[in-house]
Amino acid sequence: MTNDTVRLAFRIGYLGDSFHGSQIQPNVATVQGELIRVFESLKWLDKSDEHHNLVLSSRTDAGVHVRLNGGVVRIERSLWAVLTPRKMVRALDDRLPKEIAFLDVREVDEEWNPRMANHRTYRYRLEGIEFWNYPGDQFNEWLGMFEGTYNATNFARLEEGKNPIRTILSCTPWIVNGRTIGFEIVGEAFLWNQVRRTAMALHRMSIGELTVEQVRAAKEHPETPADFGVAPADWLILWGVDWDEMHIPASNHSIEHLSSPPTGPAVERTMRKRWREAARMEMKSLLYSEWAAIGELPIVQHRIS
Repeated sequence: MTNDTVRLAFRIGYLGDSFHGSQIQPNVATVQGELIRVFESLKWLDKSDEHHNLVLSSRTDAGVHVRLNGGVVRIERSLWAVLTPRKMVRALDDRLPKEIAFLDVREVDEEWNPRMANHRTYRYRLEGIEFWNYPGDQFNEWLGMFEGTYNATNFARLEEGKNPIRTILSCTPWIVNGRTIGFEIVGEAFLWNQVRRTAMALHRMSIGELTVEQVRAAKEHPETPADFGVAPADWLILWGVDWDEMHIPASNHSIEHLSSPPTGPAVERTMRKRWREAARMEMKSLLYSEWAAIGELPIVQHRIS
């Protein structure tokens, strides 16, 4: 590769229910597709080049929200010198759908690979699933089952040729104002549907449909097929992807405003249904608040001639 081009690492967030997933697909709106469309409209990418060079770090399904994902793109070095990070972010923000937040961008070397991250962090709001029942202190023990390095075949939609061995660095309660609303899971990389299948196993244990022994057996004996189902996508957030050059930023504490579901013997299912709709809006509000606090860019002083 010549010195005429430059590789840029960028970070984005998006609302998953506005797109048919992150990866480009024909005839439907995707996050990658929208980014490529806008880059081409600005003439930063060549439309005639069928092998686009804009790649995202983590793939997400339709409905999965993203606080912070990343990617890489290559553009002309002369263009980058004129743009600067601030101008690029503003230009993209003016043209991308409001459901995508282009947060920051920086130059990286030729070896930098967005897929080779230190780790990825997901958060799942289990209380959003109908009939979720917080199990108390044993919840920590349940979460601990999913930590470590193991064959996750029974907790994923395994693609052909994909290595099923995954390392989960931690799986801990997601706590808001003293209330456990779900869990946070941190791993080097995840298989397709792995977090949502983990969430469904936890949910079904909480309502008594599964035992700890059944879930543990599915983990320890991947050669014996087990399918516990897939939890809804709309309660899942890719909280962040961490690299040496770009660490996951701390939260601005917007999660403190997540409301608790209605409880008690007089609660009607219609009340729970309305609360879930409000909770879905809270998830989106949370993300917009987080994006507002992420991505401070260096101030470029303009020279006065």
